[in-house]
Amino acid sequence: MQQPQQTIKEGLLKYAPFRDSPNKNERPDANDIQLIIVHGISLPPGTFGSSCIDDLFLNQLDPHQHPYFEEIHQLKVSSHLLIRRDGNVIQYVPFHQRAWHAGVSCYQGEHNCNDFSIGIELEGTDDTPYKQEQYLALSQACKSLIQHYPLLSEETIVGHCDVASGRKTDPGESFDWIEFKRLLSLS
Repeated sequence: MQQPQQTIKEGLLKYAPFRDSPNKNERPDANDIQLIIVHGISLPPGTFGSSCIDDLFLNQLDPHQHPYFEEIHQLKVSSHLLIRRDGNVIQYVPFHQRAWHAGVSCYQGEHNCNDFSIGIELEGTDDTPYKQEQYLALSQACKSLIQHYPLLSEETIVGHCDVASGRKTDPGESFDWIEFKRLLSLS
């Protein structure tokens, strides 16, 4: 089944449910959106389908639910979008605002990538193949973003590993950049 054309209105994807993360603030320049960063996330690590990613982005992660959560439950992080294993998209931060996803980062000599990027999390791990539904949803979201924000292009989509080299490895070797770029180039 072909997904409806996603459009952006007031910083939100029309067809994505919005869950308002408190982990955001204003960008230095809301018109300077020039990068899309693809991430991978699973909580607990290697587990898919739970509400734990939502809980993390909404500051509701229970530190007693899993030993790993004791280490991370106080983190204040977010992403603009999350794409679940089944391709469902959830939005946490409007695109014109700064989500807290990249951390210490640099792209082409510009530091603090959160200032000028959109973060998209894929539910997955570095070594578990992502699902075709995720590639389809990611390509549709990126097409909408490229159409809406003039500084974005197919060339300005990178992995978290590309902006936080040596610190982050996601989306990992399991992410098929060739398949993603193929879907992105289809009209």
